[in-house]
Amino acid sequence: MANNRNLKRVVITGVGAVTPVGIGVEQTWQALCQGKSGVSKITKFDSSNLKTHIAAELKNFQAEDYLDRKKIRRTDPFIHYALASAYMALDDSRLQINGNNSDRIGVVVGTSVGGLTTYGKTLFSLQENGPKKVSPFFVTSFIPNMAIAEIAITFGVTGPSKCVVSACATGTQSIGEAFRLIQYGEAEAVITGGSEAYLIPLGIAGLGRMGAISCRNEEPEKASRPFEKNRDGFVLGEGAGIIILEELGSAIKRDANIYAEIVGYSTNIDGFHVTAPDAGNQAKCMKLALKDAEIPANEIDYINAHGTSTVLNDLAETEAVKIALGDHSKKVAISSIKSMTGHLLAAAGVVEAISTVLTIRDDIIPPTINYETPDPECDLVYVPNVSRKTTVHTALSNSFGFGGINASLIFKQFEQ
Repeated sequence: MANNRNLKRVVITGVGAVTPVGIGVEQTWQALCQGKSGVSKITKFDSSNLKTHIAAELKNFQAEDYLDRKKIRRTDPFIHYALASAYMALDDSRLQINGNNSDRIGVVVGTSVGGLTTYGKTLFSLQENGPKKVSPFFVTSFIPNMAIAEIAITFGVTGPSKCVVSACATGTQSIGEAFRLIQYGEAEAVITGGSEAYLIPLGIAGLGRMGAISCRNEEPEKASRPFEKNRDGFVLGEGAGIIILEELGSAIKRDANIYAEIVGYSTNIDGFHVTAPDAGNQAKCMKLALKDAEIPANEIDYINAHGTSTVLNDLAETEAVKIALGDHSKKVAISSIKSMTGHLLAAAGVVEAISTVLTIRDDIIPPTINYETPDPECDLVYVPNVSRKTTVHTALSNSFGFGGINASLIFKQFEQ
């Protein structure tokens, strides 16, 4: 947590994303505001021997639109998604990277696993055909930090870098760590975000054995239902999100478009259980983010919830919000876009941060769809089924990951 009020101010000047509901941020945002689900039957592989046959696949994504064929062959889809989103975000930001500033531009991008698609294919090839058929590009396609490396090489970045790997909290932690780099003057801009391509049979099977994902196979679009009484698990998704964070003076100097300001960040770990959430520690994380931002709880207009659609996580987050915000928790609007995008794992926190920033920009709160039967234990205001037009000046975005890792960000409407 930062206490020095002489720290640099940090703003968002560019956004990019590829998601199950849209290729590009504006397409994604329009779908979210319209309450459109990106969940459907799995088409990427035969899921007939699995318990779950549904997912939030990345549809209509063409890697060739962003990468040459050689790069596509030599890298994993999680790198493709990250690079495509980085192209979009940098184009949106109009940030020029050259020899004069490359060492002042950082990159902080995370993933939960790395190149799982590449790993699965390579393991099969090794078992079937022997070691000589293992690609020499296997390692540089599989390891998690390769999204950072490929972004840096592509755009000529030579400043600070970090690869965050913290399960479902990855994207939010990545943004938070990038925020700190700029606050403390170690960088003037950072390309930050998360990318995930976990959608292979092994990924579905593993989560299925944990009992973490929905088996509502006959109603894919209704399967993700955060905070609703009949929820039965999350829906696995894939995609990426990238945000350009920039020091305020730099952004003003080049007359950049400013979406919003990031004013608070906190992260902690439960030290309790690898999957069971701890509402008390989640609440502490939110409180520390509020303290970092130096704002009272009643100034929060909206919470973009972690909202996974699992029984225990939604209960814990509801309780955590009550603890952190007190009486204000009964009034604040809360929604989970995972009801539409599914759970993008490392990319989730970034896509949700982008959605939060656009909520502030447009004063529209995307809904929590599939909210049919209220759960008496989840009794807050979840903006059910239809987006809400209302003024949003300050918003909180939460991510809580396996291992008990919690992360919260606070965004605010930019004011000079």
